[in-house]
Amino acid sequence: MKTKQGTVQADPAQQEDVGQLVQIQDSAGQKEANRSAEDISQGPPAGKNENANTTAQVKASVDSPQTTTFTQSGGLVDRLAALNVSLIFSSYQSGLLYMLGCKPGGGAHLHQSAMKKPMGLCVEDSDSFTLSAGFQIMRFQNGLDANERVNDMFDACYVPRETYNTGELDAHDIGIDKNGLPLFINTRFNCLATTDPRHSFREVWRPPFISALIDEDRCHLNGLAMENGEAAYVTAVSQSDTIDGWRDRRDDGGIVIDVRNNKIVCKGLSMPHSPRIYNGELWLLNSGTGELGVVEGAASGKGKFVPRLFCPGFCRGLVIKGGFAFVGLSKPRYQRFEGLALDQRLAEADSAPWCGIQIIDLAKGACVDWFRIDGAVSEIYDVALLEGHACPMAIGPTAPEMTKFITHQKSETGGV
Repeated sequence: MKTKQGTVQADPAQQEDVGQLVQIQDSAGQKEANRSAEDISQGPPAGKNENANTTAQVKASVDSPQTTTFTQSGGLVDRLAALNVSLIFSSYQSGLLYMLGCKPGGGAHLHQSAMKKPMGLCVEDSDSFTLSAGFQIMRFQNGLDANERVNDMFDACYVPRETYNTGELDAHDIGIDKNGLPLFINTRFNCLATTDPRHSFREVWRPPFISALIDEDRCHLNGLAMENGEAAYVTAVSQSDTIDGWRDRRDDGGIVIDVRNNKIVCKGLSMPHSPRIYNGELWLLNSGTGELGVVEGAASGKGKFVPRLFCPGFCRGLVIKGGFAFVGLSKPRYQRFEGLALDQRLAEADSAPWCGIQIIDLAKGACVDWFRIDGAVSEIYDVALLEGHACPMAIGPTAPEMTKFITHQKSETGGV
């Protein structure tokens, strides 16, 4: 599989919220705004063969000379265009939220926004998504109308319009309920929670084996599957009811719990993550074995995990559209990811672990496109799709350009 050509060496300051003047253009004229200088453009430079090899690099930090290298499959841009989507993914390790889209003139474009520990993503519609990050839950809105562009390139610009300060709860997956309220996995307190006008959070549900609402990560609750505006299933690394007990159950202590029935419906998993309901089936990532699969019989209460595909990495982050699964991969470099069955699976496949995203054709059971990250960044957490926008960007909550990006509803009658 060939990759597309394009090389750029970004400044170390791209890891900071350094402002850069850009223009929002519409049919009525131009408005000025600032945007973080955190984009990595990819795609064939003028005069280059479109099927040649492509690399984009950015310094990992001001203090580290190590670079991060991005490569992509030759069909990735066409795949995103055909599905009418752009890709959004988070990395708490790098402290960046990434948006991968297609430039108007061709080629891919990767926009990066600095966030504190970005984790779970929930896309509500084409113009809004919610992110759990550090000590906050943030709801981002696209401020551009359909005919507006930033820098003649970005057809969506997302900014955090609602922010809930929760404190550091180690919030993982997140969803939006039928009343429009955020539901998130409160890993630190072993529960499913929502926001509260007075407190850091309000407990919504707790696993039946957790004896108290307590500040101890006992079972490492992490994944959330929503259905019809309700929490349907969650994943946890174990059933432990003692502090840090999950760390000794990483190999086969993983479970899936039906929140609505308050019952464990699948056992024997290895660090499961990212449960998602697609076409009536419960899909998830059995991270410790590197497998994408389904839980057959979950609705009956006696589910069994059936692997569909091995992916070369610690799998976290899953979204499925049009028969294609977008799977996030991390390298098992840290102690909590090592010593799992994944190590042996990689050895048997004679494969090095990946960091990046693989696009799986579920009908074929094969990877058909990919986006790969090498170098300083080795972990990502969640993956989502933004429909209807080819090349989006986001402004981080502490970026100086937040003070300049001002939009308002257009008046059809001219106003008073």
